[in-house]
Amino acid sequence: MPDPKTDELRLEQIRRGRDEREREREADDRPEQHSAERRADKAEYLRSKLAERAEAEDEAERDD
Repeated sequence: MPDPKTDELRLEQIRRGRDEREREREADDRPEQHSAERRADKAEYLRSKLAERAEAEDEAERDD
């Protein structure tokens, strides 16, 4: 089972990504839309890295 902090951070990035995608769809101009898109992409990247970390924590726990 991954560290609860890792799981909490992963869930936060899921929320951020979802919120930024919503901002991207609702943006009035292209620069605002682009900024929201970049923030959503960053949140997705961080979420995937946290998922990798959780998997590594699971593997380490199984090895112990």
